[in-house]
Amino acid sequence: MNISIVIPLLNEAESLTELHDWIVSVMQSNSFSYEILFIDDGSTDNSWEIISTLSKKDNNAKGIRFLQNFGKSQALHAGFAKAKGDVVITMDADLQDNPEEIPELYQMIINDDFDLVSGWKKKRYDSVIAKNLPSKLFNWAARRTSGVKLHDFNCGLKAYKNAVVKNIDVNGEMHRYIPVLAKNAGFKVIGEKVVKHQARKYGTTKFGMNRFINGFLDLLTIWFISKFGKRPMHLFGALGVIMFLIGFTFAFYMGIDKLFINPTGRLITQRPTFYIALATMIIGTQSFIAGFLGELILRSKRDSKRYLIKENLNLD
Repeated sequence: MNISIVIPLLNEAESLTELHDWIVSVMQSNSFSYEILFIDDGSTDNSWEIISTLSKKDNNAKGIRFLQNFGKSQALHAGFAKAKGDVVITMDADLQDNPEEIPELYQMIINDDFDLVSGWKKKRYDSVIAKNLPSKLFNWAARRTSGVKLHDFNCGLKAYKNAVVKNIDVNGEMHRYIPVLAKNAGFKVIGEKVVKHQARKYGTTKFGMNRFINGFLDLLTIWFISKFGKRPMHLFGALGVIMFLIGFTFAFYMGIDKLFINPTGRLITQRPTFYIALATMIIGTQSFIAGFLGELILRSKRDSKRYLIKENLNLD
């Protein structure tokens, strides 16, 4: 199979039929073998009924329905697990991503040997203050922190080699940072393509300003995980040892001072330096223990279900 198209969605009933027909037209005109995976992330409208209807008339249209809203990252994770195509395309269901971009994205993966190609909505039809400016700031911070030189981390239109989606773990709200996850997994040939952005035709956006706050917090998380996720002792252990040595040095100095230099001076417990030394040694010990516990957790963790699927359509 050439292409798997993974479409996470939440309450996008009005656009699904039009999106499906548009994708089918593009696939057939380019003679691609394909599947369309609709991931219903707990919609409360009739999105699932429409997906069911589409799957009955088109065997290439497939659906996964979550028991409740688990988030876009979990929806992508479920879609990636089922995707069979040599190239996996992700796109949003709101018709703001243009299916006409798919053939060129596919060729960039197959012919130019990119591991991942991310869309760049260079010209956007969103609110300048509410979305465009915060998005520019967010993308700048993401580039500086991750080292991945993309202009638009948030663009839902991306293309991947199948091996990429099968070897990255998209969890929490990390869908914004899939290129970073791919880079950390060893897939470093990451490209970018300017894509058409279209004004929303139906409904309203499901994301508010809080996504940028969460995005920056997730950015810190992924930076930490990429640096120390596999070796927490390297951070916490090193900090702990440094803090303990500083505290011990102060304590040793006060002991020498009291015993040999100024034995008739004030009591050690009356000196502020004593409490600084004590607190520093305690913090150092706690940091070291945190690193040790992190190593134990890392070695004993087990996979757990992050979402519950209610129904599948046309899937093995």
